[in-house]
Amino acid sequence: MPKVTLIGAGSVVFAKNLLSDCLSYPELSEGTYVLYDIDQERLRTAEKMAHQVAKAWNAKPTIVATTNPVEALEDADYAINMIQVGGYEPCTVTDFEIPKKYGLRQTIGDTLGIGGIFRALRTIPVMLEYADIMEEVCPDVTFLNYVNPMAMNTWAMLAGTDINTIGLCHSVQSSYRHLCQAIGVNPDEVNYTCAGINHMAFYLTLEHNGEDLYPRIFEKVASREYYPDWDRVRLDMMLRIGYYITESSEHFSEYTPWHIKRDRPDLIEQYNIPLDEYPRRCINQNASWAKMAADLEAGKGFESLRRTSEYGSRIIHAMETGEPTVIHGNVLNYGLIDNLPEGCCVEVPCLIDKNGIQPMRVGELPPHLAAMNRTNINVQELTVRAALEECKTYVYHAAMLDPHTGAELSLDQIWALVDEMFEAHGDWIPLFKDDCECGYECDGDCDHDCHHG
Repeated sequence: MPKVTLIGAGSVVFAKNLLSDCLSYPELSEGTYVLYDIDQERLRTAEKMAHQVAKAWNAKPTIVATTNPVEALEDADYAINMIQVGGYEPCTVTDFEIPKKYGLRQTIGDTLGIGGIFRALRTIPVMLEYADIMEEVCPDVTFLNYVNPMAMNTWAMLAGTDINTIGLCHSVQSSYRHLCQAIGVNPDEVNYTCAGINHMAFYLTLEHNGEDLYPRIFEKVASREYYPDWDRVRLDMMLRIGYYITESSEHFSEYTPWHIKRDRPDLIEQYNIPLDEYPRRCINQNASWAKMAADLEAGKGFESLRRTSEYGSRIIHAMETGEPTVIHGNVLNYGLIDNLPEGCCVEVPCLIDKNGIQPMRVGELPPHLAAMNRTNINVQELTVRAALEECKTYVYHAAMLDPHTGAELSLDQIWALVDEMFEAHGDWIPLFKDDCECGYECDGDCDHDCHHG
């Protein structure tokens, strides 16, 4: 039976789903599951939750809860990452409130844009610290990353460490379902091909019993017979580019220069864009924490557990048993998508079995889709390089090339915004020294490829 470590198990609801999924498989039901978190109160709640889940599935796992990362990871076969560095306060508040002073508005701020850049800069160093531990105590571990910004964090782990890593999201396996239901087709009977980058992958095909479903979907959407308020951005984009995008409309609206403009409030209304959506979710979640914790400890919510659509347990089950499964994962692009940069982080189908994670070749994306992906990959690459090479200059360039930020702010404003974001984050971003912009102590005459202050 495997040893599975949940890093950030204080994210109790998500930890509950992943643990429940694993224990639903008889072959995994007697494994060792280690709950690790730096917050002792949340960890205690997670431990009680874990025992309730095991009881509900009539499983007999070994449950361990610890605040010691070495103990948590020693001899682990799988590590599932679900941390949030900096939390709602102070860091998420910083990510939204300081850009707002410059007229730069966001919806989620965890994937791209100024919020995504700084979320990566404070998260990647922590992930690299865990990687250092894993390379010592469980070098053969499979690391399942669920933490946003998915592409940047996963790219940094794969490029900067020797840990076998895959990035996982739930958008591919769920986003298409409402389209199928709108035309009266059971989504469980639909075959699809999907590829691109995380939160901007595209359903290249949607088929049911050999029928291409796109013409029927286009007809419903174009006539506004199907045009729900919560998905106007993606449906409008589908009509323009010919393919449906995996992540939600509120997410996608901040990955482009087209939808959120400070001098066009009519666009916000036209596309029903929920500005400041993520902070509202955080506030609501924090407000409901006490009740949720009490319910979990009382055993409520465990009466009818069922396996979710998350990929984590399927990967572990396939690798342990050899029973193959196909998931969509985030991996580095080596021979997978021809018209995206080599070595960037892409989201593609992956075969999982006893041989591990085997990404599948997609070939070329339609050229306009690849072009859209590349606008986001530019930002991802520069942010990852900033973190791995400790080059502060790349952060300014990442913000400059971000589609939404660049469309709203001047270069002087972008530089000032980045400076203020660094100052506000303080010790949450320990990467860069003050001596020069590349982060190295030098007299400005080093061989590092950047410009010195």
